[in-house]
Amino acid sequence: MDKMKVAYEAMLGLAAEMVLDEAVHKFRSDQIYKAIDQALAIGDEDTFYRLAAQLNDLKK
Repeated sequence: MDKMKVAYEAMLGLAAEMVLDEAVHKFRSDQIYKAIDQALAIGDEDTFYRLAAQLNDLKK
């Protein structure tokens, strides 16, 4: 039974880590999208391209 408990706890930990990673990824993506919108609104081409590159790296 102890082996099952250890395995179960490990799986719960992995699931929690996956949920947290996804939440952080979504938060970061949303922040970059907002910054891209702002860069477009003010016509800041350099910032737009930098943020677009960050977004592409995040999607990999």
